[in-house]
Amino acid sequence: MKNIHFNDLVSRRRFLTGAASVGFVSFLNTTGLTIKNSRAQDILMNFKPVKANNLDTVTVPNGFRWSLVGSWGDPLWSGTPEFDHKSRGTGTTQEMSVGDNNDGMAFFDIQGRHVLAVNNEYCNFSVIYGNRKTRSPANADDVKKGIAAHGVSIFEITRKAEGWRIVKDSPVNRRITAATPIELTGPAAGHPLLKTAQDPTGRLSLGTFNNCGNGRTPWGTYLTCEENFDKYFSAQDKYLKMSSEQKRYGLKGKDAGYGWARYHDRFDLGKHPNEANRVGYIVEIDPGDPTSTPKKRTAMGRFKHENCEVVHCKGGQIAAYMGDDQRGEFLYKFISKNKFMNGGKNSELLSEGELYVAIFEDSGNGRWVNLRDAGMSRAETLIFTRAAASRLGATTMDRPEWVSANPFKAEAYCCLTNNKNRGRVTHQPVNAANPRADNKYGQIIRWEQTNNDHASDSFIWDHFVVAGNPTVYENEYAGSRNVKADNMFNSPDGLAFDTLGNLWIQTDGNYSNQGDFEGMGNNQMLMADPSTGNLKRFLVGPKECEVTGMTWSSDKSTMFVGIQHPGEKNPKKCSFPGGKGTVPRSSIIAISRDDGGVMG
Repeated sequence: MKNIHFNDLVSRRRFLTGAASVGFVSFLNTTGLTIKNSRAQDILMNFKPVKANNLDTVTVPNGFRWSLVGSWGDPLWSGTPEFDHKSRGTGTTQEMSVGDNNDGMAFFDIQGRHVLAVNNEYCNFSVIYGNRKTRSPANADDVKKGIAAHGVSIFEITRKAEGWRIVKDSPVNRRITAATPIELTGPAAGHPLLKTAQDPTGRLSLGTFNNCGNGRTPWGTYLTCEENFDKYFSAQDKYLKMSSEQKRYGLKGKDAGYGWARYHDRFDLGKHPNEANRVGYIVEIDPGDPTSTPKKRTAMGRFKHENCEVVHCKGGQIAAYMGDDQRGEFLYKFISKNKFMNGGKNSELLSEGELYVAIFEDSGNGRWVNLRDAGMSRAETLIFTRAAASRLGATTMDRPEWVSANPFKAEAYCCLTNNKNRGRVTHQPVNAANPRADNKYGQIIRWEQTNNDHASDSFIWDHFVVAGNPTVYENEYAGSRNVKADNMFNSPDGLAFDTLGNLWIQTDGNYSNQGDFEGMGNNQMLMADPSTGNLKRFLVGPKECEVTGMTWSSDKSTMFVGIQHPGEKNPKKCSFPGGKGTVPRSSIIAISRDDGGVMG
């Protein structure tokens, strides 16, 4: 069989005419779309790539080292017991300790303190409730523990001889959970769809949960992103029918097993149908003030947010790129109404602005369409954002996950992690941006904004990489030409540029190392050179984990990386990070160079 590269297939489908191909460049000819950063190449691209493996540890290249910063259940205050591997803690200890399943994170220097803000996405029942045969919450304290395991953990860290460690009792230490009061702000705040019996004003919600990716603002706040909120709601009424709006967000009469509605009526859709409308937003938090009230920014839309990449526009406004992580959903951009003022008051910049959705044309051009044009009221557009985007004919995407912007130009990248429905359901046909049916490997799409301005409503786009397995396939499932046997991966998820212009890719995919995924090993992190398309595997995580979340110390000597749900399916076969006889725990690690040089 002739070896057909994916790029050849792309050229036949998309380069329809010379005129149509203007503005669309394959990833092999990217000089016009990126800026080569020789310093980045010289400093960090010279490591010897690590091989794929299925070890129960973290593997990094020679010349680098990793150490543990903290794990689920580590206490943030004195008097709280250390993590108990037998009981896995209580509701009370969890409220005072690092939350579960850390995801997006950001590092802040605040008045001489080094502070990490870390998302806590969800719970692994087989781990958090693994001290009983049912592996499920059985009583009120179990539910209390689950609620407290979600949200955001904020804590000070300090660098010691043995590495970075959590500072107990720091005045900045804070747990924000699924029970913390949070203000609803923006155009939808106070709307009848956000009012409940507990909050007749529609302006004060309780809790943030399923916090996936993150963002940070130029004025020093942390953005946490609410994703799969539907998994927490249920209905005691077995015959309760869901509205079309509820169905669009995956809501149904049964939750994912959390059982929160058994003890908290607000999670019962039959009793409080508007409660779910109060989740699915970007939440802004001041990491330096533990007394401040977090704010949900309704102006940025309600959907299953992955992360939030904040950038500057030429005119002074702030733009934010956001993906809706579900099969066949959309990519969005928010542009603030007001301008960023350096040193000024910017605390409400995200409370007012315009929300756009992306259309990727087969020609390689694209445009951002304002959701105001959907013909819905302003509040309904922001509460039922998916419906508004569908009305506008937005391009259905293969699960838009993290977005990251090139620090040297108005160009952004987005991980489209995978999509088994592509080409199989009517509203998700194969298209240029999502070119493979039954997309099991995923791809990274990128776009360059017109006039080098993030505020522009048009762009050109291409694929930076199309993941695949060239050792198994010789067709489009082999991936793009920059995918080789020694750097192949599946399901790109986390994504971030460092200050040098290197692009870091984290995966959350199939770790079976069998069949279509043979040779890929555990989930991993790669470094990419945007100017050449070169990819090198930098890190391999422990068994059954997702590698997710990354940030850097201010001096760039340390990269912090998240290791989520090690031992996800078989916790008895995984003991990361504690070793034999311990419970696998989601953790944050610190990576540095042996020579003390920069990590990006």
